[in-house]
Amino acid sequence: MRSAALPQLLASLALALAAPLALGQAWPTKPVRIVVPYPAGGVVDVQTRAVTIRMAEELGQAFVVEAKPGASGSIGAEAVANAAPDGYTLLVSAPFLITSPMMQNNLRWKPSDFVPVARFSQSPSYFLVPANSPANSVKDYAAMAKAAGNLQYGDGGIGTTQSMAVEMFSLVAGIKLEAVMYKGAPPSIPDLITGLTSMSIVPSSVAVPQVKAGKLKALANTSDKRSAQLPDVPTIAEAGYPDVTVLSWYGLHAPAATPPDIVRKISDAVKSATAHPDVKARMTAGGGELAFMADTEFKEFLTQDAARWDKFVNRLKK
Repeated sequence: MRSAALPQLLASLALALAAPLALGQAWPTKPVRIVVPYPAGGVVDVQTRAVTIRMAEELGQAFVVEAKPGASGSIGAEAVANAAPDGYTLLVSAPFLITSPMMQNNLRWKPSDFVPVARFSQSPSYFLVPANSPANSVKDYAAMAKAAGNLQYGDGGIGTTQSMAVEMFSLVAGIKLEAVMYKGAPPSIPDLITGLTSMSIVPSSVAVPQVKAGKLKALANTSDKRSAQLPDVPTIAEAGYPDVTVLSWYGLHAPAATPPDIVRKISDAVKSATAHPDVKARMTAGGGELAFMADTEFKEFLTQDAARWDKFVNRLKK
C-alpha cells in the first residue's frame, strides 16, 4: 500500500508545484489592484484610469485603481514592494522611482524591489503663477524673487519631477525659494490661486483647466516642446532656462519576483489598451500623451533616464 501511495503523493506534489505556473499563465483570474502613489483626481490618477478602463473591458476583470498618496510616492511604492509578486498588485510608476533614492536616504523601498512592466504616457508640466502676479515671464518671476528674497512656492512632493524642476530653476536663476509642502499637485492649487504661494510647477491635467479658467497664468511649459493644449505658452528653454527642461512619464511596475510571463502578459495588455482611440482621447483630456513602451524597451529607457537624472541631481548637490 505504501508503494501504491507514493506515486499518488508525488503526483499531488507535482500538481501543487505546477499550480503557481498555471495560475500565472491564466492571468488575470481575479481583480487587479493598481496603486497610484498620488492623490485621486490628479494627472497620474486620470491617465491611469484612461488605460485601465480599457484593460478591464478587454480582459474581463476589474482593475481597481487605489490612491495611496504621501511621502512623494513612497507610501504607494512601499505597499507594492511588499505585495505578492503574482501580477495582482501593480505600482503606477513615475520619475520619483528614480529620483527619490537619489535625494533621500531613509526610504523603505529601493528601485530593485520592482520590475518594469510598461510605460503608457508622458505629460508636460507648467510653471504657474497667480493670475494677478506681476510676473508675465519666467525671467520676470526670477527678478521678482531676487528682489523679494524669500518667496514661497508650492511643492507637491520631494523627488517629483516638478519639485526637481523648481530646485534646478532656483539654482540656474540664482534665487532662493521656500517650499510649502503638499500631498501632490492638486492640493497646492487653492493657495496658489489666492497668492499664498507665489509659483508652482504642476502637471498639465492640474494646470490647464486653471489656466483656461483665468485663475492662474502659465509662464512656461517644462517639456522640450510646446503643448497643443496651451500652444501659446513657451517651453522653459524658450523662456531662457533650457537646463530646467523635464518631462514626466508614467508606467507600471510590479514586485521584483513577478514571473516574466505575467509581466509580458500585462505589458501586452497595456499595448492593446493604448492602441484604442478612446484611450487616446481620455489621455489627452487628462493632460497626457500616449507613449507606450513594452517591458524591455521601458527597462532601457529607465536606465537612460536614471543616468540623466543622476547628472541633474549631482549638479544640485554641488
